[in-house]
Amino acid sequence: MSKKFFLPDLGEGLPDATIVEWYVKEGDIIRLDENLVSMETAKAVVDVPSPVSGKVLKLAGGPGDVIATGALLAEFEIDPSLPQRAEGQDTGHHHHAATEPAAPAAPAPAPAAKAQPQDAGTVVGAMQVGDTVVSEAAVAVGGVKAVPAVRAMARKLGVDLARVRPSGPDGTVTMDDVKRAAADGSAKAGATPARSVAAAAPVTAAAPLQRSALSQSGKPMRTQPPGVAASGQPEQLKGVRRNMARVMADAHAKVVPTTLVDDADLHAWIGKQDITARLVRAIVAACKAVPALNAWFDGEALSRTLHPHVDIGIAVDTDDGLFVPALRNADMLDARGIREGINRLRSQVESRTIPASELTGYTISLSNFGMFAGRYATPVVVPPCVAIVGAGKLCHDVVAVIGGIEVHRRLPISLTFDHRACTGGEAARFLKALLDDLALPQ
Repeated sequence: MSKKFFLPDLGEGLPDATIVEWYVKEGDIIRLDENLVSMETAKAVVDVPSPVSGKVLKLAGGPGDVIATGALLAEFEIDPSLPQRAEGQDTGHHHHAATEPAAPAAPAPAPAAKAQPQDAGTVVGAMQVGDTVVSEAAVAVGGVKAVPAVRAMARKLGVDLARVRPSGPDGTVTMDDVKRAAADGSAKAGATPARSVAAAAPVTAAAPLQRSALSQSGKPMRTQPPGVAASGQPEQLKGVRRNMARVMADAHAKVVPTTLVDDADLHAWIGKQDITARLVRAIVAACKAVPALNAWFDGEALSRTLHPHVDIGIAVDTDDGLFVPALRNADMLDARGIREGINRLRSQVESRTIPASELTGYTISLSNFGMFAGRYATPVVVPPCVAIVGAGKLCHDVVAVIGGIEVHRRLPISLTFDHRACTGGEAARFLKALLDDLALPQ
């Protein structure tokens, strides 16, 4: 008897996921709940366990391929002599989805016995629990123990895990081990296979288009006119960058954005100060002065939720795309607590070990793009938030004062807000409160 397994929803309504690595090959025997494949979503790298015990008949796609949620992931020949999940049984783990499409039904209650921890061995965030969880979550593939996020990073950096010296518990290869090996070149991997079987060959003048190219969904893809040579090859967006494209398009369609800009005068600052920490403190002060911008807005119900606490989404730019982790309870933190919180979030983003729960639920956002370049911007407000603060490049400007001119350090500030949820006056008062706090000596 064969059984088809369709990709379950690996997150909160995520439409697809990218294959990182198969733990089996066609013809292998796998047992119930053993790890089948490592998948990358917009929020994490997760292991998907096998829903049955039996022989692997078919695997859908290879490393780098995007699989839509609900699409065929694998097919098995069930072995009745091996343990199988009882009909209707639910382990309580969100990765165990029905293997065949079925009519919606009320979920069966999870049995008390044999309960499994939510994140152990599947969600990358489990790495934060401790060495014990890291050891248990690490799957030995090819004789090497490593969690999914480490395997994904090794693939990205071209590192052969079999040649990396492990430093983790029970011989587990850690993220630092992989980065160290990539830096010193001691474990370079061989040539990597093509990332996707769906990549189309470039069109040249010698080979004009005879028919419309089709995407994986079967819809025509936009191509260059006949006779125009292509200078590159199309690459399908994956993981974080793919989700970013969807989120930005959704924000563009749903928000009515308006941007105010001004400059914060830092001339009175005493000594060297942490600019990002001061920005966070100033946003908190502005949220207390004008709560209307520390809010969520429901455009369909035309309802607004004001938040008594301040959770700031800190935009973090990476090669994989944009992450926005939440600095929780920023209104309760001092300068040291803010800096430690930001450092922790950035470290978790860099290593892809941040729990998915930390990438949602913020009440207002901060984009410190000026650390690279640019003075003013029109940052994108992502629903349900109603405001985002952008900090530009720190500059020395000539400022008119009574009796002459002076050169002051000034920080350009851009404030974008959803005009459906706040008035221009509220936004202007919010910006003034922010600038006033930044102007304080310390």
